[in-house]
Amino acid sequence: MNNRMIYEKAPAKINLALDVLHKREDGYHEVNMIMTTIDLADRIELKSLEQNEIKIVSDNRFVPDDERNLAYKAAFIIKEKLGIQKGVQITIDKQIPVAAGLAGGSSDAAAVLRGLNKIWKLQLTHEQLAEIGSEIGSDVPFCVYSSTACVTGRGEKIHELPAPPPCWIVLAKPSIGVSTRVVYEQLTLEYLNHPDIEGMKQAIQKQDYSGMTAKLGNVLETVTFRLHPEVKTMKERMLKAGADNVLMSGSGPTVFGLTRKDQKAERIYNSLKGFCNEVYVVRMLGQRLPVD
Repeated sequence: MNNRMIYEKAPAKINLALDVLHKREDGYHEVNMIMTTIDLADRIELKSLEQNEIKIVSDNRFVPDDERNLAYKAAFIIKEKLGIQKGVQITIDKQIPVAAGLAGGSSDAAAVLRGLNKIWKLQLTHEQLAEIGSEIGSDVPFCVYSSTACVTGRGEKIHELPAPPPCWIVLAKPSIGVSTRVVYEQLTLEYLNHPDIEGMKQAIQKQDYSGMTAKLGNVLETVTFRLHPEVKTMKERMLKAGADNVLMSGSGPTVFGLTRKDQKAERIYNSLKGFCNEVYVVRMLGQRLPVD
């Protein structure tokens, strides 16, 4: 067998709107979210192996090299489901901050699903790969498409949307970890200020930038801000520096600000750099990635 090698991009996601509707009988929360991707990405190298094993290689000490890694799980589950007796070496070049609310691990898993689909010529569709992904983690189905979508259920129902109007995104990740589980546990469903998901959809469909910035909303902010006040401080600092609007992504701690002007993006970046080690200026992506 030839040692074929391919590369996959694994972009970070941000939530433009995140709503939680109720707790489901299976213990998960019913969500309604608008998600898109940004040009901050891990790079995944997949190399087929003669021996029937899964090897994870990474020089990042926060990346586990066993079944705790979602990329490992992705390879394991696709081999298991389709009875594939081949091996793969997965090299992860980590650029997305870990435990940041940006779905880095989920995007790596999705990239492995897309990559193995190509390398092993499995001919699975986005829908089929997303279904496999839903067994790995709630964000993996969206990351398989890696586009822009309204995401419902516990994350497995994907309704694609056009890419959002182009703009600059300034990301800042405070140097703390946030437990998604704890944030959801502390969410009081009766008192939520629900974001306007329909309004956000319409703004994206009309390519209405100011409509999109006005509709940003995330019900998890109140919990994370209470547990980690420095996240709220970062949001306020970014707004003060001139972002058109700012939101926390996922359960945090990363916050992101939007602007259409590159000089403004640079100014926001410079104003945060002294307070935060991990600050990035990137573009919005939001276009579907191919699986074949």
